[in-house]
Amino acid sequence: MDISVVVPVYNGEKTIPVLVEQVANELNKLDLKFEIILVDDRGPDNSWQVIDQICEEYSYVKGVQLSRNFGQHPAISAGLTYCEGTYIVVMDCDLQDRPDQIPKLYKHITNTNKDIVLAQRVQRQDKFFKRMSSKYFYLALSYFTNTNQDASVANFGIYKRKAIEEVIKMGDQVKFFPLFIRWVGFEIDYLEVEHSSREEGKSNYTFRKLWNLALDNIISFSNKPLYMTVNVGLFVTFLSFLGMIIIFAKYALGEIEVLGYTSLMVTISFFLGIIIFILGIIGIYIAKIFDQVKGRQVYIVKEEKNI
Repeated sequence: MDISVVVPVYNGEKTIPVLVEQVANELNKLDLKFEIILVDDRGPDNSWQVIDQICEEYSYVKGVQLSRNFGQHPAISAGLTYCEGTYIVVMDCDLQDRPDQIPKLYKHITNTNKDIVLAQRVQRQDKFFKRMSSKYFYLALSYFTNTNQDASVANFGIYKRKAIEEVIKMGDQVKFFPLFIRWVGFEIDYLEVEHSSREEGKSNYTFRKLWNLALDNIISFSNKPLYMTVNVGLFVTFLSFLGMIIIFAKYALGEIEVLGYTSLMVTISFFLGIIIFILGIIGIYIAKIFDQVKGRQVYIVKEEKNI
């Protein structure tokens, strides 16, 4: 198998047939043996019925239905385990990742001999809020995980099999494909591609979901917030020491006869806030450790087609 195309599917009932047709047309032009793996992440529409019908019609399409909605990145992880191709393409099902860009990615990775070529959406066809929330999401992720994340790059790209095999081995309970693909350390290159506007529906990544996704990945992938709490504690201690010196100096000079109720309550409230914040960070880490040691499946496959 030359190329495997992995597509996580959520609310893709209307776009899947067009996607499969376009991907097949583009890969047939390259005269390559290929497979398309559609992973149904159990959205509220009839995506699985459409996938089932397509699998009956085309033997090169594999269908995987998860038992429930596990999320986009666990769905990608599920699809990667079924890949047989020398090269693997990962793309979304909403047609914003354009199938006609796959040949460009394939030619680039074979010509440059890189391990990973990521599709760079220089002119993203998303709404302003989506672009801004995505930008700050990746900035925070880059800072806290010490990786180089780029808001113009998502899942779309082409990957050599050895890179994907290492990603599959990662046993993290919280899955985030763009973070994993950088962590494994293979040679990465970027290729500018055309990006389309959304054909159907709207993005499922609301600000709240992006915030939760960022928090999950930062806590699961990095211990930086723990070190930051130590720095915050040291900084607050330093400020308190300075404040204590100032108060004693004023008291010695006779400027303070009776310590005020207001300053006392402000000080207590401030330190309680710091303590609760630090305990909250530690509590989240403990919760993530608890989730990890349980060893539960990241996804469960209910049904397979053409596998």
